[in-house]
Amino acid sequence: MPTATTRGRARPANLITGILAMTLVGGSVGVSRTLTDAPLFAAQAIRYAAAVGILLAVARSARIPILRPHGREWLWLSGIAATGLVLFNVAIVRGVAHAEPAVIAVAIACVPVLLGVVGPLAEHQAPGRRMLLAALVVTGGSVLVAGAGRADAIGVAWAAVALLCESAFTLLAVPVLPRHGAWGVSVHSVWIGTLMLIVLGGVTEGPGSAGRLTPADWAAMGYLAIMVTAVAFVLWYSTVAALGAGPAGLLTGIAPAAAAVVGIVIGSQPPRPLVWLGILIVICGLAIGLRTHPTRAAGLRRVPVAQAGGPP
Repeated sequence: MPTATTRGRARPANLITGILAMTLVGGSVGVSRTLTDAPLFAAQAIRYAAAVGILLAVARSARIPILRPHGREWLWLSGIAATGLVLFNVAIVRGVAHAEPAVIAVAIACVPVLLGVVGPLAEHQAPGRRMLLAALVVTGGSVLVAGAGRADAIGVAWAAVALLCESAFTLLAVPVLPRHGAWGVSVHSVWIGTLMLIVLGGVTEGPGSAGRLTPADWAAMGYLAIMVTAVAFVLWYSTVAALGAGPAGLLTGIAPAAAAVVGIVIGSQPPRPLVWLGILIVICGLAIGLRTHPTRAAGLRRVPVAQAGGPP
C-alpha cells in the first residue's frame, strides 16, 4: 500500500495543491471585505457549519475515514480552531476595514520565516540554510508590499494577528496530521471552530444576529465556505503533510498576489508599482526555496494513504 512518504515524492502535485490553497486564501481577503459590516461571529459560524457538512459529505462519498481524536489531539485541534479559524477571521474582517486587501494578505506571506525555523524544529529537524534564505527573501518582498500598501495602525495590528494565527494554523496541525491526515484535521478543526463561533456570537451579537445578514453577506459566506474552507483546508494540509511545515510555508507567499488581483476585480484601487515589485520578490524567494528542495514527508512517520487522509 502506498504511504505518505511515497506520496511526498509527487513534487509537482504537492506544489500545485499548496499554490491553489494559498491562492484561495489570498483571494478571500478581498471577499471578506463584504462582511465588514455583518455580524461577524454569526456569519463565520454559518460559513463553517456549511463547510463541515460539505467536508463530511465528500469524505463519506469518497470513503475517506475520519478518526475520532483522543488525548492531547483535542488540544491541538482546538488550538487550530481558536487561532487559525476564529481569531484569524476576526483579524481578516476587521483588518480589511483599515487596510488594502494586499496589506492584510502580506501578513500571510510573512509566515515563511516563522515556519522556516519553527516548522523543522517541530519535526525534530534543523532548519535548512537555503530554506531560511528563501524565507527571508519572501518576507522581504512582503514587507515591501506592506510598506507600499495603504493601512493605518489598526490595520497593521490586525495584519500582525493574522500572521501569528496563520502560523499557528499550520504548526499546530503537525502533531495530528500523521494520524488524522488532511481530511481529519480539516473536519475536526472546522466543527470545533463552529461551536466556538456559535458561543461567541450568542454572547456578543445575540441569537437573532443571523437575521441581519444581507444577500451580499450570504454570497460571500457561501464562497468562503466552499472554496476557502472545504477546498483550501484539505489542499493545504495535504501539502503540509507531504512537504513539511517549513517548505510548505514558502507557498504562503502566493497570497499577496492573489489578494491584489481580487482587490482589482472587486473594484478596489489598483496596488502601487512597489506592491507589484514586492510580489515579484516573493516569487523569487519561492523559486530559491522550492527549486532544489527535495520533496519529502517532512519527518512524519509513514502512514497508509487512506489513514493520512488521501483517497484509499
